[in-house]
Amino acid sequence: MQTNFTQEQLAEPGIARANEILRACVHCGFCTATCPTYQVLGDELDSPRGRIYLIKDMLESGRPADEKTVKHVDRCLSCLACMTTCPSGVHYMHLVDHARAHIERTYRRPFSDRALRWLLARILPYPARFRLAMRAAKLGKPIAALIPDARLKAMLAMVPDTIPKISPNDAPQVFPAKGARRMRVALLTGCAQKALDTDINDATIRLLRRLGCEVVIARGMGCCGALTHHMGKTAESHAQAAANIRAWGAEIAGEGLDAIVINTSGCGTTVKDYGHMFANDPLADAARTVADLAMDITELLAKLDLPEGGGGLRVAYHAACSLQHGQQIKTHPKTLLKRAGFEVVEPADSHLCCGSAGTYNLLQPEISAQLKERKVKTLEAKAPDVIAAGNIGCMMQIGSGTEVPVVHTVELLDWASGGPRPRALGGD
Repeated sequence: MQTNFTQEQLAEPGIARANEILRACVHCGFCTATCPTYQVLGDELDSPRGRIYLIKDMLESGRPADEKTVKHVDRCLSCLACMTTCPSGVHYMHLVDHARAHIERTYRRPFSDRALRWLLARILPYPARFRLAMRAAKLGKPIAALIPDARLKAMLAMVPDTIPKISPNDAPQVFPAKGARRMRVALLTGCAQKALDTDINDATIRLLRRLGCEVVIARGMGCCGALTHHMGKTAESHAQAAANIRAWGAEIAGEGLDAIVINTSGCGTTVKDYGHMFANDPLADAARTVADLAMDITELLAKLDLPEGGGGLRVAYHAACSLQHGQQIKTHPKTLLKRAGFEVVEPADSHLCCGSAGTYNLLQPEISAQLKERKVKTLEAKAPDVIAAGNIGCMMQIGSGTEVPVVHTVELLDWASGGPRPRALGGD
């Protein structure tokens, strides 16, 4: 694609990176075949190729974002299926993230939109606030049908019937390995996940310790920054990410780390991109070190001697977009589940998003609901005993649309190798 940025514009690193990405695009349209919003809406501007044209025009002109561009960029899930499909290596993730930051700086949204985005940014990344908000929201669930705003309805629907107790395992501490120590790893405990499902981190810690890992919950660690990053709130997302870089950097400088383990794939995609996020920052070297050490839990387990098991259940595996497209991790979860003795089946169109996508199901509830319905239908068609996924957002999204139990992949692997039966399957 030909671009026409001025030399003055190209002096800005974000524009220079956008220019590289735009020039890689050859208009082939392969991305339209795998874009969930294009399949649902049928509008070229709701495909990656269409959004690329809008972003190019917006950035080249140097103008503030307009309503049309904002509408179609907002509808993007950032599922990144287009990046898996693209034969030209167009790094759409960096381009759309830059566009969102430009929109946040230059476009004045309607008050209701600004208020909702402000609220989400102030609540979801902070587990204590999120717990309080969910308790308050439970009071509103009985009258949800009377609320006209679809986004507020979606927020109420997200609240689980039972809010789990705070897990003591999420506090800063060090868990010694069981037996001889093979590795020393840090675990990102997350933010929303700590409020929504504490069993995931508990299972991760048990399993890693059993396999000879010393597990560090670093002091000063918090949200990875993904939630605010994808809303274009650069200052907030970088502040959250910087806190993690410093927290893990202290551990690296101390006793050292062999890996930084992440069990929420949406977070993993962002942490692995810290090197890019901080490329022109004094923390650049530390950010690259952290990004290089970051691993999804299934990446690490694939390197360890996970024992064979007799799980026995039929598991429908849902491939989170941030795992299969954002991190290109496609086989490890299925291989590990099979090794643990589970029968693994995959739904039709497994490359398509479930519609969760961070805050997308709260900001674009109508499109999200259509994608959820499609995903649940394809999963249930496999007649599974349980659905497994590697991302808390997907788990909440799919779980709200089916009676089939939904658990994290690591919960099944922990159970098959000596841990407790997952709560969703009737465990304690």
